[in-house]
Amino acid sequence: MLFKELALSAPILRAVEEEGYTNPTPIQIQSIPAVLKGGDLLAAAQTGTGKTAGFTLPILQRLMDSKPTTTSARRQIRALILTPTRELAAQVQQSVLTYGKYTGLKSAVIFGGVGANPQINAIKNGLDILVATPGRLIDLMGQGHISLKEIEILVLDEADRMLDMGFLPDIKRILASLPKTRQNLLFSATFSSEIKALANTLLKSPALIEVARSNSTHEAITQKIHPVDKNKKQALLAHLIKANDWQQVLVFTRTKHGANKLVTQLEKDDITCMAIHGNKSQSARTKALADFKSGKITALVATDIAARGIDIDQLPHVVNYDLPNIPEDYVHRVGRTGRAGSNGVAISLVCIDELALLKDIEKLTKQTIPQEIIKGFEVDPNIGAQPIKATRQTRPQSKSKPKHPPKPQATQSKGRLKRATSR
Repeated sequence: MLFKELALSAPILRAVEEEGYTNPTPIQIQSIPAVLKGGDLLAAAQTGTGKTAGFTLPILQRLMDSKPTTTSARRQIRALILTPTRELAAQVQQSVLTYGKYTGLKSAVIFGGVGANPQINAIKNGLDILVATPGRLIDLMGQGHISLKEIEILVLDEADRMLDMGFLPDIKRILASLPKTRQNLLFSATFSSEIKALANTLLKSPALIEVARSNSTHEAITQKIHPVDKNKKQALLAHLIKANDWQQVLVFTRTKHGANKLVTQLEKDDITCMAIHGNKSQSARTKALADFKSGKITALVATDIAARGIDIDQLPHVVNYDLPNIPEDYVHRVGRTGRAGSNGVAISLVCIDELALLKDIEKLTKQTIPQEIIKGFEVDPNIGAQPIKATRQTRPQSKSKPKHPPKPQATQSKGRLKRATSR
């Protein structure tokens, strides 16, 4: 199928063609016609499937086709796109700008961590589309700078992450300010029970789209576990980067402090890197992402929240320095690579403390991830498991934790890191 077969107008098709696209992705083939029909939509798609264009393109078309209901001389916001993070908001806004540059529609993005005055001025000048994070939107609504009375289309992007981050009360406040008659589009990487509950309250007879099995990892991603003791993780990561001559690797840590500490350690090994997390200023986060994309730094160390919205074509390597506490986050993490038809590699450095987390991930993704022991980094059988400290994003672990590490497999290049049982 071609984009020109999807009932998109010439100005939008021109912008799409200039970006070098002729064939829509599976999520776009299904979502664009569904949105153009005007009904509600519940869509699940893995990252890297093109879902952002899957809703921005038909929203632009719908706004071009419809006339504003208000008689105000100033443009009123008719489409609201909510995202959980600043990076994702900026990414969505760039998509709106890219595909909407010939439509005459105006858009802006608002998020915290930066000054509000430029955002307020953009709103005052009149908008058709607003991309926002919930916190900054509520702040500006409370100050009287934003009216949502003319909203025709609402998008909740990465809805699962918004719920994980505790945004449900904010979402409810925002919904209360919207017209009752509107089109609602809910996009999520997974169809969790929480997402289904939100959809039941928000959506009316929605079209249902699911591209790839929910909670699955993409076939283009090669996944591997390297068993290693906790105190050797940094040395192993540095070894992998240097021995394999990795030029671009996205590394996930469980905490902000862990991200900062790892950056300091990698720099001592002459590996250029920067951290990106919630305690960093927006300018620092923007610079780190730009330097990573341009190749100025080799490793970008990120927490789960900050990494949502990182969209890098042909990112070759993702490393789980720490396994995530929430198994669904594993799917989001490894989905940063293997995008847009390219292949990717996702490596997890797993210590004895994380065996319960690994078991939960393999249960969720319905797979057994291959394991390989790296020579010189064999697991010490005398090290016992320690409980993992809870974080704000932590989901309770399985109560049964391994008390003993697995037997070392130094004579093998590959083997399974099994949960040990007490004798």
